[in-house]
Amino acid sequence: MSRVVTPMDYWSNAMQVGWIMAEAQGVIAMRTMGAMGLWSVPKTENSRMLNEKVFAFLKGGTDASLAALAGKSPDVVAAMAIKPIRQATRANHKRLTKRG
Repeated sequence: MSRVVTPMDYWSNAMQVGWIMAEAQGVIAMRTMGAMGLWSVPKTENSRMLNEKVFAFLKGGTDASLAALAGKSPDVVAAMAIKPIRQATRANHKRLTKRG
């Protein structure tokens, strides 16, 4: 028997998306300041930001598809899609904040 999905399951996903949006704004700001010479960023930052997006979205889509094919509940499918994107934004924000 499958578990009962509660509103908190969906709330958890919404909170993760909120964190993604907040951290992404910080990363965008730091990368923009880096392009202007106001923030210390590595020379590989431009290519890195393109490559990591492809990987995160591909991994999220693949994981979510596999979860859906396995019959997981919608909140689990959404969480699987969100997880790699959240990991990337968290890592970028942490890494760029230390460089400032």
